[in-house]
Amino acid sequence: MFRFLYSVLLYALFPLVVIYFAYRAYKSADYRKRWSERFGFSQWQPADIVVHCVSMGETLAAVPMIKQLMQIYPDYRFTITTTSPTGSAEVIKAFGDTVQHSYLPLDFSYAVKRFIQHTQPKACIIMETELWPNLLYFAEKANVKLVLANARLSEKSAKSYQGKSGLTRPMLQRLGLIAVQTEAEAQRFIALGVSAEKLQVCGSLKFDFTIDPAKIAHATALREAWQRQDSPIWVAGSVHPGEFDAVLAVHKKILADYPNALLIMVPRHPEQFNSAAIAVTQNGLQLARRSMNDDVTADTQVLLGDTMGELVLLYATADQAFVGGTLIVHGGHNPLEPAAVGLPVFVGPNYRDFIEITQLLSQSGGLKVVNNGDELAQSLLHYFDNQTDYKLAAEAAKSVVEQNRGALQKHTELISQFIQ
Repeated sequence: MFRFLYSVLLYALFPLVVIYFAYRAYKSADYRKRWSERFGFSQWQPADIVVHCVSMGETLAAVPMIKQLMQIYPDYRFTITTTSPTGSAEVIKAFGDTVQHSYLPLDFSYAVKRFIQHTQPKACIIMETELWPNLLYFAEKANVKLVLANARLSEKSAKSYQGKSGLTRPMLQRLGLIAVQTEAEAQRFIALGVSAEKLQVCGSLKFDFTIDPAKIAHATALREAWQRQDSPIWVAGSVHPGEFDAVLAVHKKILADYPNALLIMVPRHPEQFNSAAIAVTQNGLQLARRSMNDDVTADTQVLLGDTMGELVLLYATADQAFVGGTLIVHGGHNPLEPAAVGLPVFVGPNYRDFIEITQLLSQSGGLKVVNNGDELAQSLLHYFDNQTDYKLAAEAAKSVVEQNRGALQKHTELISQFIQ
């Protein structure tokens, strides 16, 4: 009954959904393509396993797991779905034409039903929290084995699910296996009616990534080419509108003490690149744009990382990092990437999507939560001024990543046992 009402509501909202994607298409050329996939009118080929990776962060975490599953099942056909152009780009980069790739259709009944009928998978692996009632309903009806991998469930999300239990409880109970990140999240799933037998605590796949040594060498060469070996460099990664001016104000405070300091500002989404460039010039700072191969000279104060797929490289050129989406009410982004290259990490107070990871890094001394731009500036300056404290924080951040690896092997073993 509740799923029926949900479906009716979705159809009622159909015109608004079209308007939303038209707006995204107006803002970004990447959203002008492949609407047939989003609205369920594509022609998909059959697949043995469907893996839904959502956006870029979830895709990067899933890639090693998918590659291991492809080795275990060399005769299986894989389809990988995403919802964003950035996630799509990562799939194509990692797998090329060795998998079928598509946007996951929106959760209209006709669309997901058609997707399941075309792909006919034996199993569907969904990353993290991307659960849709109609997708799970029609998949279960087609006898598809359903896995939620790298699962996370914040306290806020659990309360939201509890308030919609008529819709969410049947959806969650359709899952055959949930590989959850932490024990606390496992207990939240149980409180929502999921059988404990379906749950396995495996840790986070986001710890199980490796950074190519060639990328580190490339970063070192970049810093040398910029002639900034002895200049303070910090990265503001995955920043959003609403954070641009705050980050630039912080950098002005850094420049007051270190006139040769360089900020590398990396907006989260491509459609924000030009707005970020305008914000830099309006703040009276000297700008170089990575996409235009501008020279980073002694006068450059801000390098805009307006390219895709280079965030880790740019982190590796720097001394410290701030992770965006946290000075605004958003939920934050992954702090593990700067930690893995040995940077002290800072986040704002709004990091609800990465609570456990943030707490681990904070408890180790590798990450600090700042409430505003003033605190961020003070903390950055403290580490630039105090090399002993800086080195302790950098080592602590990197060690957290190293000590928490192992989720990949647990996920692969569990999933392969479940789907065979």
